[in-house]
Amino acid sequence: MKYLGKKAVVTGGTHGMGRAVVDKLVDGGAEVLLTGRTTEKAAGVKAHAIASDAANLDDIVRLETEVRERLGSIDLLFINVGYATLHEFHDVTEDDYVRTFDVNTKGAFFTAQRLAPLVEEGGAIVFTTSVAQTGGARGMSVYSGAKAAVRSFGRSFATELAPRKIRVNVVSPGFIDTPSMGVTGVPQDVLDAFKHEGDETTPLKRHGTPDEVADAVLFLAFDATFTTGADLPVDGGLGQGVSA
Repeated sequence: MKYLGKKAVVTGGTHGMGRAVVDKLVDGGAEVLLTGRTTEKAAGVKAHAIASDAANLDDIVRLETEVRERLGSIDLLFINVGYATLHEFHDVTEDDYVRTFDVNTKGAFFTAQRLAPLVEEGGAIVFTTSVAQTGGARGMSVYSGAKAAVRSFGRSFATELAPRKIRVNVVSPGFIDTPSMGVTGVPQDVLDAFKHEGDETTPLKRHGTPDEVADAVLFLAFDATFTTGADLPVDGGLGQGVSA
């Protein structure tokens, strides 16, 4: 079993890309602790599951305690929390802005800060960012800015954790086939148009799958042993200048 004896924490691990990572780790023999806003969707998964709000610093402190007590040290920290809405910049409210940065940026930063001391020497941290961080996606200005900040965190943390031989990288998905497509509070007709746009603008003319993202995450976590500070796109060429 490829991950036998490994221990991992996956935030946002109850569904979508995070769940795909959890399933592959568990199938490979790893011991996993996952988080979600609720744990209902984690029923039946052979992993420790706790409810945790990434934007709540008290929850992050509690997460550290849970990880320390249940796992001790860990080999992988996958920070996969995300929150996005589709609003053109003139329609963005303060609440939209604050929630987007609280979850994507503040939550990611302080989760890494609290859990990095538990990562084994030679272990890995992987963040989920987005192809939106490098583009000018209409309706996603706040989300794009929040994820660009996380990309910057990846570089800085890679520098600061290099003395402990901890590698820090990010994975940047494009349009991935999940029920919500990663956006919140969107009417079905708008979501359908968003999905269609993804197929039309992605050079490979399809959505990616959660499993394809999970494979990239686990490559960075366990196979790319001389890679740190990097950004691995999983976007069908969307953000790479490939002609559609």
